[in-house]
Amino acid sequence: MISVLHVSDLHFGKPSVPEQVEAIEQLIRAERFDVVAVSGDISQRARAKELRRGRVFLDDAAKVAKTIVVPGNHDVKWWRDPVGLGSRTSSYAAYRQFVAPDLEPVLQVPGATFVGLNSAHGVQPHTLTWNPRDIGVVGDLRDDQIARARAAFDAAPRGDAHAIVMHHNLVKGDLSRRHGLAHTRRTTEGLAAFRVDLILCGHDHQEAVHLIPNEGKGTVVSTAGTISSRSRGHRPSSVNVITIAPAEIVVQVRIWDPASRSFPDGPVHRFSR
Repeated sequence: MISVLHVSDLHFGKPSVPEQVEAIEQLIRAERFDVVAVSGDISQRARAKELRRGRVFLDDAAKVAKTIVVPGNHDVKWWRDPVGLGSRTSSYAAYRQFVAPDLEPVLQVPGATFVGLNSAHGVQPHTLTWNPRDIGVVGDLRDDQIARARAAFDAAPRGDAHAIVMHHNLVKGDLSRRHGLAHTRRTTEGLAAFRVDLILCGHDHQEAVHLIPNEGKGTVVSTAGTISSRSRGHRPSSVNVITIAPAEIVVQVRIWDPASRSFPDGPVHRFSR
């Protein structure tokens, strides 16, 4: 079995809640997960101080677990390259310097392959919608990125669970009523063309667990809530703890409890593999 702590939207900076971060760091030390996955929005404004704090979080986690991280829309200085009229390299420079040089890492642990996909492209022609509120917020996955994920899974050991780590929510949020991607249907269809067992995402600031169709028994989508003061609908912060077993994937939501200053067990969702 493989144990995964899925955390998203830490938003180091003004929205960060230190006691919640400390509780997660303690949880990582105590439960010694096989993998700690952070699905973007390490920072609030892509400032060096915020990103450095995110790197400390990852370094501490790496003492007891393998880690994988991808950028979120708050980690990209999109104003450096609006609609392709600036420097794409500059948009990600701070994230690459302080958090991770690779925007789309691949992590292999015995029994599972995790592929990171960068859905945070900033303000580009392919991320624009008719809704002005989406500018700089929504994401996208390009066809070549989906092809790259498929190639990585094809090269993975036989029998591995296939997991994608991305920032933007693939399933419409219950409270927000919004998808995180500009082209959700195209992305969902692209991912359904090959076996993806698990998708780890965030962005919506509300925890959720779904099953979407694919060529096999379906893809489990773990959407982690935020660890900050910006939770959707004033809900408590949360993280998802995932167990990948040969026959099933189990996702348990752990919800912040101010009284105990911890993340006790919450709802459990079980899916056959």
